Amino acid sequence: MAVRASLLAGTVALLLGAQGVSATEQRQLDYMLNCQGCHLPDGSGNQQRQVPAFPGQLGRFLSVPGGREYLVQVPGAALSGLSDEALAGVLNWMLERFDPEQLPADFKPYSGAELHQWRQHVPADVAQVRRDLIERIVQPAQQTREGY
Repeated sequence: MAVRASLLAGTVALLLGAQGVSATEQRQLDYMLNCQGCHLPDGSGNQQRQVPAFPGQLGRFLSVPGGREYLVQVPGAALSGLSDEALAGVLNWMLERFDPEQLPADFKPYSGAELHQWRQHVPADVAQVRRDLIERIVQPAQQTREGY
């Protein structure tokens, strides 16, 4: 297994070097191998394929109840081959990289122990959970603008 992982890492390094792209840390490499295929290198996603963008959006989920869990429970995260610790690292890297402005002032980085339980309970309708969370995110902003 270690030989296989080493070969995979070597192959990825060669491919990244050939494209002029390099990961500066393990969390970034894990993003490149597990998330970037759909969410793209800059986190911009693909609206036509219903892949959400991260910049300006990702950190907002941490401002509403259920949002922190949701980021762990989306199938691409929960069902990835990453260990709980590695997934926590990728999520923290993504939040810091793609949406630092939206992080709550009291942001506490994810830990592997925290993720373990949430990964076991992926919602049946992830799209509906996302819509509900976005509605909760938008409501306080609308109330503030309207003077409530």
